Amino acid sequence: MDLTSEEKSLLSGLYKSAKMGLEKDHNDRSWERNTNSNILIIDGYNTYLRAFMAIPTMNDNGDHNGGVVGFFRSIGYAIKLLHPTRCIIVFDGVGGSLKRRKIFPEYKERRKNKIRLNRVYEDQTTWTEEEKNCLHQFSRLNYYLKLLPLNIIRLDNVEADDTIAYCALDTFKESRSVYVMSSDKDFLQLVDDRIKVWSPTKKLLYGPAEIIRDYGIHPNNFVLFRAMDGDDSDNIDGIRGAGIKTVIKCFPFLAESKTYGLEDIIAHSTNNRKKYKIYEAIIAGKPILERNIAIMQLKDTMLTTASQLLVNDMLNTSKIPHLNRNAFVRLIVEDSMNNNFPDHQHFLTECFGALDSVTRMD
Repeated sequence: MDLTSEEKSLLSGLYKSAKMGLEKDHNDRSWERNTNSNILIIDGYNTYLRAFMAIPTMNDNGDHNGGVVGFFRSIGYAIKLLHPTRCIIVFDGVGGSLKRRKIFPEYKERRKNKIRLNRVYEDQTTWTEEEKNCLHQFSRLNYYLKLLPLNIIRLDNVEADDTIAYCALDTFKESRSVYVMSSDKDFLQLVDDRIKVWSPTKKLLYGPAEIIRDYGIHPNNFVLFRAMDGDDSDNIDGIRGAGIKTVIKCFPFLAESKTYGLEDIIAHSTNNRKKYKIYEAIIAGKPILERNIAIMQLKDTMLTTASQLLVNDMLNTSKIPHLNRNAFVRLIVEDSMNNNFPDHQHFLTECFGALDSVTRMD
């Protein structure tokens, strides 16, 4: 179709105007705000270890690979469900437990070398073989993760819990929504209208209403319940008899949105000490509660200023890598996992394609 000179001039003007608009949008980096609008932060080792212990999947050679396969199934499910614009995986750093062990030397002491698989051939493996296989799969997992459009954070002398809490509360405080993926109940203390916790074991997304529904305690006061209850998985003893039902009955005000402190728990127990035996136990156990709150609380960051600056630098939007499909598929072939990911391209597109589409590199 032939165009007149006036029509050509008009189209040229429209093209230049559109181009200038696109360049302006890119230069003001408005896409960064879009990338950071919906954040998914994954508790990496929690997710991996749960998969390693529970998933009996084997590769084409008959070797157990449930840690890697289960990890990707779990995070893939969460990504497809929550539709994040950005995904961050956080692992414990070397010496991450040192700060809490200074408070309580027995912290996480029972976790050492206590890995056992839930599969039909577990009687054919030894503790040493289990540990070796766990470390091998974890090492391979890190190779895969580096090929995906997500950030990986691991800080020496910092636990993943503290890094995740800092990211949710501070780094991404302007984000529209932040999802924390973990089966660790300690993260429920962070929940508000903006921050939610996805429990991969319960397949539930916890906001304030869901926490009150399931626990009868508001997230603002959840750390007080955790301090009284203790955490057997981390070898943290609580107050004997202070289970969830007892706490709800004896401290009903913890369901309120008002934030209470240990002094309120002690005062209430003192005023009602003759009513229930648990009140006497709470008063006598004040030192234990002080210790547990110091260990379990996540809102008062345990990151040094240097660590905070490092996290913020690592999470600069320009440092999100692109999806490397070919290299990912090569790893699948190397690890004989073709049957675990029969449609490689569909899996990558379905789980990581949208994340890759919002990734930008300077």
